[in-house]
Amino acid sequence: MSIQLDNVSKTYYLKGRTVEALKPTSLSVQTGEIYGLIGYSGAGKSTLLRLINLLEQPSSGTVTVGDDNLTEMSAKDLRIRRQKIGMIFQQFNLIESKTVYENIEFVLKASKYDKKDVPARIEELLNLVGLNDKSNISASNLSGGQKQRVGIARALANNPDILLCDEATSALDPDTTKSILNLLKSINKSLGLTIVIITHEMEVIKEIADRVGVMSAGEIVESGETYELFSHPKAEITKDFVQEIYNFEVPEQITESSENQIITIQFLSENAEENYLNQLYRDFDLDISILNGRIEYIKDQPLGFLMFQVSGETEEISRLKTHIDETNGIERVGYIG
Repeated sequence: MSIQLDNVSKTYYLKGRTVEALKPTSLSVQTGEIYGLIGYSGAGKSTLLRLINLLEQPSSGTVTVGDDNLTEMSAKDLRIRRQKIGMIFQQFNLIESKTVYENIEFVLKASKYDKKDVPARIEELLNLVGLNDKSNISASNLSGGQKQRVGIARALANNPDILLCDEATSALDPDTTKSILNLLKSINKSLGLTIVIITHEMEVIKEIADRVGVMSAGEIVESGETYELFSHPKAEITKDFVQEIYNFEVPEQITESSENQIITIQFLSENAEENYLNQLYRDFDLDISILNGRIEYIKDQPLGFLMFQVSGETEEISRLKTHIDETNGIERVGYIG
């Protein structure tokens, strides 16, 4: 199911103050894709997400899901349409005193699901999220990752065509986060769900998102294919997020000059794993020392960065830079380090 936001904004009026939480924004999410929204706290991510299912009413603009213009729907029709838009949250939103079974049953009862089909549906959902042996366990006795799996099962209870994820992994440790992201990818593939996930963690984006929008101060400042944003970020905030992933720093004791320079290069796609440095040692009369290097996989595509120190004649360093700039699939970058 596709999502289309056209010139949507949200303004709050608080104690005589006007707060523009979301500036006029347009966004298209394609059917069956995983779209990520990343930004720091206060960027407007949660506001935008809640506008998709109209938990927040937009101050302007239209929200269209599939063929339905949600902003024109009656309150009754909107409540029915929301049943096909699942949502999972950072804090799980479970009823701690109830069992896993009862938590999912609660959602099905609220939507007037056929009573005779409820047990089979709950069993199906528990198998899907890997909790078929936890049916009668109290939610309060589950781990964080298990609670989020119940949250996902609840969100899927009414067979939604869209799943909205509000910082769904930020309360989890790295290993549990990876398992939840793998579950979401599996659900996206097996059920054909359109997923929108918001986060402040670039690790989440690189793992799961097909496309991504970078938010700052209430607007999307950059958007595109995830690999393209990692390899060629344009906005300063996007460069900051990429830098956070690689965390390269120039040692304090190194002083740069015309004859002693720090160069950072990136290797794109199939070139990311080539032993490029050996060629530089062989072809250039320079002292070359590796300072840092790392390969990341962005949606299974390799992207490598290498930072090194070069010392020698200025002309030879210039020749090295020219060689790098003329080599296909390898680029110098200035925002790492």
